[in-house]
Amino acid sequence: MGINSTEVAYSFGQMGSMISKTTDALTPPTGKVIVAITMLADTVFNASNGLVADNDASNGLEYVGTEVAAHDAAESPDLGESGVGGKVADTITFPKGVTIYGRWTKVTNNAATPIMLYIGN
Repeated sequence: MGINSTEVAYSFGQMGSMISKTTDALTPPTGKVIVAITMLADTVFNASNGLVADNDASNGLEYVGTEVAAHDAAESPDLGESGVGGKVADTITFPKGVTIYGRWTKVTNNAATPIMLYIGN
C-alpha cells in the first residue's frame, strides 16, 4: 500500500517547476532548492557556477556541481563518511532526455538550450 506523504512529494519536485532557454542564472524561491533538471536538448552547464550545490558535507550530503566535486574525500581509503572519486561536472555534456537529481541553489546554462527545473524543499 502506498503512503500519501506531502513531505516526500515536496522533496521530489512538487513545489513547482520552471523551464528556461537562457544563459541567465536561475534560482528557486527562498527556502527551496532545485531537485531535478531535465535536459530538453544536449546541455553543458557553465563551468564556474553552472550547478551550485546545496551541500551539507559535514553530514555526508554532497551533490553534483560545477564548483566542487561531490563525494571526493581527501582520505583514502574512504572511511565511509564522504566517498572518494567524485568529479566536478564542469565539462560534461548531458544528453537530451536525461534527468539529473540533486539539490541546487543556482543553475546557469552554458548555452541557450532548453532545460526543465523542478523545485522542492
